[in-house]
Parts: sequence; structure tokens; C-alpha cells
Amino acid sequence: MSDILDRIIAVKREEIAAAMRSAPLEALKLEASARDLRDFVGALRAKQAAGHAAVIAEVKKASPSKGVLREHFVPADIARSYAAHGAACLSVLTDEQFFQGSVRYLEEARAACTLPVLRKDFIVDAYQILEARAMGADAILLIAAALDTPLMQDLEAYAHSLGLAVLVEVHDRDEMEQALTLKTPLLGINNRNLRTFETSIQTTLDMLDMIPPERIVVTESGILSRTDVDTMRAANVNAFLVGEAFMRADQPGEELARMFF
Repeated sequence: MSDILDRIIAVKREEIAAAMRSAPLEALKLEASARDLRDFVGALRAKQAAGHAAVIAEVKKASPSKGVLREHFVPADIARSYAAHGAACLSVLTDEQFFQGSVRYLEEARAACTLPVLRKDFIVDAYQILEARAMGADAILLIAAALDTPLMQDLEAYAHSLGLAVLVEVHDRDEMEQALTLKTPLLGINNRNLRTFETSIQTTLDMLDMIPPERIVVTESGILSRTDVDTMRAANVNAFLVGEAFMRADQPGEELARMFF
């Protein structure tokens, strides 16, 4: 694990311990049971079946590598804009310390539209998955670089037991082999190296030979232009997770439409 990833995971474990003291499991289970679910995988497949790019549009204020991406940050407005311009799903950062995210942002974004929502965070414990369900998320992210295979399998099984979709994220071929042991159809390839924060969309292209046709490849990070989109679609990669390009635009939804449709 990289230094930054090590630091993030250490903070997560502290946050989980504090959260478990303030919101015990039984209370969270009650909240989770009251939430409806939206079909995250189905929304992606529907876009692809119609011949369109399936875009997971990200609601992200900041990142450790780029700082603040968007000063005027209103999650509900951003979500509505994405929904109106063809997004399949949303991704909302809930990590506070490193990405200036918030659980409240996820709740506001989901309430503003009908799109399924991914909780974008560093999941290392089943408690966070129950938290995700309770806050209204429809999917979670599992990052292979932060988890060993048995733990990743256990976390996936728990997420699926709650009805949540799982996007597993990898950056290299070893992590892809690990990810392919999971049942989820959603394989995210992060073009950003979490150890160096360097980005190359070639990362996705170099791993396509490993992936069975029934899986959905989601290319993540570094998709900044229509040219990048065309490069991916020419390689039959039709699902995208994009944040920075949209967040830096005056109108995020219009930028989504310009890049993809």
C-alpha cells in the first residue's frame, strides 16, 4: 500500500471505531431497512443496451492530488444536472478528511434525482457497508489495493446480502486477478496509480485481455476529453466513472453531454 493509502486506511479505522460508539449496529440496521434501493447494475446495462455510454457521474468537491475542484458545490443541483444530461448513475464522495466529502452530500444528491448512487469511500469494514445502506447508497466501492482477497470477498458477500451493488477497483494485473474472484460484474480500472498519483488511460486498455465478456469494465480517472471517450469506446469500453472533468466545468451536466453524447 502507498503512504497516502496507508494514511487514509488508518484514519478510516479510527472513524469506524468512533462511529460504532455513536451509532450501534442495531440502530443502523433499522435505518437501512427503511431505505429503498435503485438498480445500479441495471442502470449501467440499460445505457449499454441502448448503445450509449454508461456514465457514473461523480459529485466530488476536492481530492488529495488536485485540491478543491469546485468552489460552488451544491450536490443536489449537480445531481439534477447529471440526471438531465444522460448520466446512468451517480458517485458521491463521503470521505471528509481527504476529499472534503460528506454523508449529507450523498443524501442530498440522491434525494434530488432518481439515479442509483455509489458511496465513494475507502471501505475496510462491514460496518461501513451497513452505513452505506442506511444513508441511501445503492452501491459501494471496494479498492483492491486496500484489501486482501478474503476480506474483499467477505465484504462483497455482506454488501450483496443487503442488496447493494459492488464496484471493485483495480490498478494492475495482480489486483485484477484478485478482483476476478469476486461475483460482482462491475470491474473498475483506475487509471490513476494510488502510489504515485500519475494517470494514464493506457492502464485500462492494457488489462482488457483479462476480462470475461459478461463483466462490465468501468474505466476510472483520467477521462478528460471527448478524445479519451472515443479511445475507450473504440476498445469496447462503454462504462465510465468521471468526476474531475465535470467538476471543473461551469455546468457539469452540459460537460457530460458534450463529452459523451
